[in-house]
Amino acid sequence: MRVLIVAATDAEAAPLLDGLRRGVDVLVTGVGMVATAARTARALALDPYHLALNVGICGSFDPALPPGTVVHVTSDRLAELGAEDGDAFIPIDQLNVPAESVFTSPSPASNAALARLTAVRGITVNTVHGNPRTIAALVARFQPQVESMEGAAFMSACLVSGVAFAQVRGVSNMVERRDRSAWRVAEAIDAVAAVTRDILEQT
Repeated sequence: MRVLIVAATDAEAAPLLDGLRRGVDVLVTGVGMVATAARTARALALDPYHLALNVGICGSFDPALPPGTVVHVTSDRLAELGAEDGDAFIPIDQLNVPAESVFTSPSPASNAALARLTAVRGITVNTVHGNPRTIAALVARFQPQVESMEGAAFMSACLVSGVAFAQVRGVSNMVERRDRSAWRVAEAIDAVAAVTRDILEQT
């Protein structure tokens, strides 16, 4: 089985590079949804892959998902796609225009390591959140559990390409006012790499 591992940064991909079996490729897209969508779609169009895995870090809105937790994002939304109406935000799906904003895995890969992970709802954003007011509004609007800058874009590229996929992320921080002293980036990267190796062993 040919597998494509997609990560936004070299740091997120690095722990997976040693000892990869034949047929597993790693793509580093760069940060953000535009780079992720374009480069993932191109890679999937050029080579026949059976499975794509998006691995990386995320922020958590959910106190039950503290830093170090690894999650399987099965539903992801482009949270900023829409329109402002004064102080109100109108999501794109309420504007009656042809656009996709919510992406789900129609048939998650049958994999014991993946099945052990908590399935969560994610949002994908251009600006990670650190303002209590906007965080509260997002939680009220979409009830997200995690946020990233790439997840929905990766899922969209896989759905367009018809490739099975899973988005696996390690929580590096709680979504709150920016406090880098509370972040656990290295621990999150190591945790998601360990789970990814387990997924690959059972694929």
